[in-house]
Amino acid sequence: MRIPGVSIHPLRANNLLGAAVLAIVAASGVATQAQTGAFLPGPLVVVSTVPKNGDVNPYGVAFVPPNFQASPGELRVGDVLVSNFNNSQNLQGTGSTIERITQSGHQQLFFQGSAGIGLSTALGILQKGLIVVGNAPSTDGTAQTATAGSLLVISNKGQLLQTITDPNIQSPWDMALVDSGNTATAYVTNALTGDVSRLEFNVGASSLTLTNSKVIASGYIHRGDPVTFFVAPTGLVYDAPSGNLFVASTGDNAVFVIHNAATVSSNQGTGSIVYEDNVHLHGALGLAEAPNGDLLVTNNDGINPDPNQPSEIVEFTKGGQFVKELSVDPAQGGSFGLAVTTTGDVATLAAVDDNASTLIIWTLNLN
Repeated sequence: MRIPGVSIHPLRANNLLGAAVLAIVAASGVATQAQTGAFLPGPLVVVSTVPKNGDVNPYGVAFVPPNFQASPGELRVGDVLVSNFNNSQNLQGTGSTIERITQSGHQQLFFQGSAGIGLSTALGILQKGLIVVGNAPSTDGTAQTATAGSLLVISNKGQLLQTITDPNIQSPWDMALVDSGNTATAYVTNALTGDVSRLEFNVGASSLTLTNSKVIASGYIHRGDPVTFFVAPTGLVYDAPSGNLFVASTGDNAVFVIHNAATVSSNQGTGSIVYEDNVHLHGALGLAEAPNGDLLVTNNDGINPDPNQPSEIVEFTKGGQFVKELSVDPAQGGSFGLAVTTTGDVATLAAVDDNASTLIIWTLNLN
């Protein structure tokens, strides 16, 4: 069921496993944790992601960062962008819109692309005011007609500025965008080839210049799928202090780590397994880092499904220890893209529910 507008999402106690106890303060819109350690909260606010053209199946989620160069009347720090993968006929790889969700919960169209694109989970925002999104298109909604696609560069006013293609961009499925101001690095998972590319850019006022591209990891399970479109490596988190790149591989149902990802000059294969958990993982998918240093991984329920654990976000330590999980939907297959931002002592987590075409937003006091 699609939920228009904004509504309060009921807290379901059976979704909150483990020792953490959460109190939802509805009047202030803040969720507080009664116990330190775990990060995942209880649901708070739900916003529709369906634009006027009827696009569904939200995938990518990205917060406008604190140092973002905004124009008057356009994107603002703390806004959330959500990319849609399906069109109004629910054909995968044909969604062409990015929705903007303001901090007040208002929904509006940010970007409308031309026919022939399919906007994936690969969505990131650079401080110079550029938005980068993966284009993993299909002509008929199936993986059989999927092509290599591209990365699209969009202005802070929602205008297409540039289309980037490269032999190491092969249906970009997800992305970790590392912003260094005048330069940026995009780590991209490729659904067609089952590998991870490192793309290095010079960042201009209205364009990106690709200076280097290299496959730094490969060998993950990848295949077309009639339900999930692709089973392939997906979520990425780059940990700057360690130089490690974490990779969630759906078909392998595990999270891997590539060491020294920014500097390696050769293909590292799959890297090493960090987290493999057949009790809690059901097709590891999107990936994000929590303020406490834990990793959050969504699950597509296409691998190792468990009807008692539908549409889960799983929290685990970088050492591979399970911490907690919660469900974004009572049915399977609803969990995909997610993102986290922190301002002072307040953290905000946003995650899509594919089943309802909604974005769920949680706010937590970190004190």
